[in-house]
Amino acid sequence: MAIPASLQKGLKLPVIAAPMFLVSGPDLVVEACNAGVIGTFPSLNQRTTEGYRDWIHEIKGRLTPDAAAFGVNHIVHPTNPRLMADMMVSVEEKVPLIITSLGAVRDVVDAVHGYGGVVFHDIANIRHARKAAQAGVDGLILVANGAGGHAGVVNPFALVDEVRSFFDGAIILSGCLSTGSDVAAALMMGADFAYMGTRFIATTESAAQAEYKQMIVDAGASDITYTPAVSGIPANFLTPSLVANGIDPKSLPEHKLDMGEEAKAWKTVWSAGQGAGAVRDILPTAQLVARLADEFSHACDKFDKNRL
Repeated sequence: MAIPASLQKGLKLPVIAAPMFLVSGPDLVVEACNAGVIGTFPSLNQRTTEGYRDWIHEIKGRLTPDAAAFGVNHIVHPTNPRLMADMMVSVEEKVPLIITSLGAVRDVVDAVHGYGGVVFHDIANIRHARKAAQAGVDGLILVANGAGGHAGVVNPFALVDEVRSFFDGAIILSGCLSTGSDVAAALMMGADFAYMGTRFIATTESAAQAEYKQMIVDAGASDITYTPAVSGIPANFLTPSLVANGIDPKSLPEHKLDMGEEAKAWKTVWSAGQGAGAVRDILPTAQLVARLADEFSHACDKFDKNRL
């Protein structure tokens, strides 16, 4: 496995609780890490750089000595005016894992490597994967077909195989992973980590509204709509939340609707992946991780018994 040594401490299951806009915060991160998986959050979930630093201090203060590492997601794009300030905080606070989106930049990678940190970059196609590899990232998050948020359209089997042909770092698979059996399957395919978002929305500690969590529990794969109408970039959303906002899922435009500010759109139109069909309850994060570990163990045992 290509899991960086700095991320192995306290890791009980090769799972990363994905950084989710308006959903991931200190409570979810801390509970995930203390349970033995990597918890992460977007720096922009805090309104200011000062608030971002406060969250890091809070998380560090609440982690147990044997907790898994935590990570932060930075949007590496000109539209993010806080990138430099937030990155300075990440470097000063030596955040163990930095997840970059919308741009793989060598300077960012070098800055993180300078203090011994690790950089994972999310990609949805091979062209972006090659660019990120050239930038020197330690891992690639393969956002495959069916994932929540800004998902790709490539089948995970094809994506993992092709990326592995030119990249020898960590591979983190994202897309419809909701159970411990899914984690085992991701590793069998050649991934090093399973990247879970939707499953962790339906936890006690996530900052999602109660109605959002319940909608995921009630949803199946057929209740997910892939559209650029909300943010201008194709993403997966819960169809009932589109309807609740007066958006007809059967007549969506190929361009962004006028929904006001980007944050407002995501706050009222809720994202989820096709793996929502396997989410059937809302649990405390510690209980969820324990269940995932048990399912993972059973799946591995079953595979060993059934091998020819």
